This record gives sequence, structure tokens and C-alpha cells, in this order.
Amino acid sequence: MRIDIVTLFPEMFEGFLNYSIPHRAQTKGRAEVVLHNLRDYSLRKNRSVDDYPYGGGAGMVIGVEPIANCIEHLERERRYAEKVFVTPDAPVLDQPTANRLSLCDNLLIFCGHYKGIDERARQLFFTQEISIGDYVLSGGELAAAVLTDAVLRLLPGVLNDETSALSDSFQDGLLTPPIYTRPEEFRGHRVPEVLLSGHDGKIRQWRYEQAVEKTRRLKPELLAGMEE
Repeated sequence: MRIDIVTLFPEMFEGFLNYSIPHRAQTKGRAEVVLHNLRDYSLRKNRSVDDYPYGGGAGMVIGVEPIANCIEHLERERRYAEKVFVTPDAPVLDQPTANRLSLCDNLLIFCGHYKGIDERARQLFFTQEISIGDYVLSGGELAAAVLTDAVLRLLPGVLNDETSALSDSFQDGLLTPPIYTRPEEFRGHRVPEVLLSGHDGKIRQWRYEQAVEKTRRLKPELLAGMEE
């Protein structure tokens, strides 16, 4: 898999991409993440990409021209299964979306900044828009990092135990049940006996019941569709 990330601040990704799962995905040859500075596609002498909004108002807007120059240049080199713009006014990222994007051979992620980007760029160049929550960040870089991590960890061979991702929250529409490790007792709190029993059937049943109870308590909206 190849992920191309377009940003005004490629340096923001250096630490993220060089540690943990993103680093492992790249060193194992499962993914290639390439950063592109949008300023390299500006035709202005000062390499600026933003301007004042038509109609007035606060903030600056990234223009359509550098976005067009960048994406059209990249598309001459490869075809993208999805071209994603990360923006707060979009559907929120969920696990099924991450699962689907992890199947793409080539994925482009564009990070907005300032007040946003010219609406014509959104209409002309992106196939999907994704948010990581109903709040506003200084730019799309953190959201792009979240999306990239959610996708990379699903690639075959990236996690040490490939079944681990299958038991994550949301994969089956439920939150994960409580998990424990040694010691068996800590300050009067013991690990549930069923987990020490060695009985696989009882353990699976306990985990399912706990997952349902936790989901009903914390995210009941996930159960709405299952119980209809």
C-alpha cells in the first residue's frame, strides 16, 4: 500500500511515522508513506498557497490552483483508489471506513489548513471527506495522522498477532470487553475467575456479555441497529 499525504507542514509527520505501528508497516514493506509539501506546487514567488476569502470574513483560504497542480501531478504517476480530504465538516471516521481504506493500493490524504480550502477543490478533486470528530483543529495534519494509523495497523503482517485487530472495539459493532494481565490480585481486586478457568467456551461467552454490557453503557447507539 502507498499513502501520499499532502500538507503545508510535512515536518509534523516525522515523529509519528518513525515510531510504533506506522514505522513497523514501512520497515516490513507493507506500506510506503510519502509526504508532499503543497507549497512546492504554488506558482507564486513566495510559495504561498492561501488568499483572502471572497465576500470578506476572517481567516485565509487555500486556493484551488496549488491543489489542482499537486493532485494532477500525482495522478500522472499513479491512480488513487480514494482521494481523501480530512475536514471537520465531514462524516466521522469509523472502523468500517478504516477497514475499507486499508484495502486500497494507493490512497491520497489532503490536509487543509487556515480557514479551509476553496470549495471548488472539494468538488473537483476529492472522492471522500473524513472527520475525526465534531471539533476544529489548527489543521488537518493530526486528523491525517489518525487516519493513517487506523489504516496501517490493519495491513497484513503489521501487527505481531494478526488476529489482534479483529478483536478491537467496533470491528463487530461492540466495544471490547475488559482485559486483564498479571498479577491475578491487586489491592483486593481479582481477575474474574472465568478468565482463569481455561474454558474457552465460557470465556468467549463472558467476553461477549461484557462487550454488550459495556457498549450499552457507553455507546448505546451502536446497539440500536443490532437490536431492531
